[in-house]
Amino acid sequence: MKKTLEERLLPGFHHLRHAMPSMSVQAGLALGLALFLTGCASQKTDPTQNAPTTQVTIINLRAKDLQAGGIAFITPSSVTGQEEDRQALALGFTEVLRQTRPDLRVVSLPQTLSEINHQGLTQAYTQMYKDYHSAGIFDRETLQKVGKATGARYLAQLKLAAFRQESRDRWGFLGVRMMETKSSTIRLFLQIWDTQDGSVVWEGAQESRVSQDSMAEEYISMKRIVEESARHLVARIP
Repeated sequence: MKKTLEERLLPGFHHLRHAMPSMSVQAGLALGLALFLTGCASQKTDPTQNAPTTQVTIINLRAKDLQAGGIAFITPSSVTGQEEDRQALALGFTEVLRQTRPDLRVVSLPQTLSEINHQGLTQAYTQMYKDYHSAGIFDRETLQKVGKATGARYLAQLKLAAFRQESRDRWGFLGVRMMETKSSTIRLFLQIWDTQDGSVVWEGAQESRVSQDSMAEEYISMKRIVEESARHLVARIP
């Protein structure tokens, strides 16, 4: 639950009031607020986006290929141990790709999974991922079936290698923590597979860190940093 500025100042004020009994609550809070704003004046309050690291390899993906064939998202892989991270990753990338590349036909992960289930490909799809986790490769026949079910020649597969949220004290008043630097870091990979021949035609790696000074207690959301990373990678796709 978020704390108001008054709630955050009160503990330090009560300590000050003990030393200065004649000070009223209102006067103490006014003094605390004035000192706090003075301290904040020298602090950076605008969000800061650290320079991202982007690596891209174009293997066999030419301009106009995606426009002609369409692209569908399949289940991302993750080593973070949180299933919801994979869903948020796919959702964020889908939204950015649709916004920045309106020329493409994009099939979202829920649409892909629905078509797989509708076409009775669940077991083959599950086995394909088991093989992928052990060998790092998708079965060509299953890729072709998924491509046919979704109507997309190309499949986008995301890998979430790392995601963490951190907080560091930046400024305080009377022993009360007032300003914190919130940051989120993500490292991910994107591969585009051609369902016709089972090859990887494009791949990219992205590491991003977004930080900002804030009095709020919530962290920088995963949605925000995923979208930041997606924009950098999508901009490099032919």
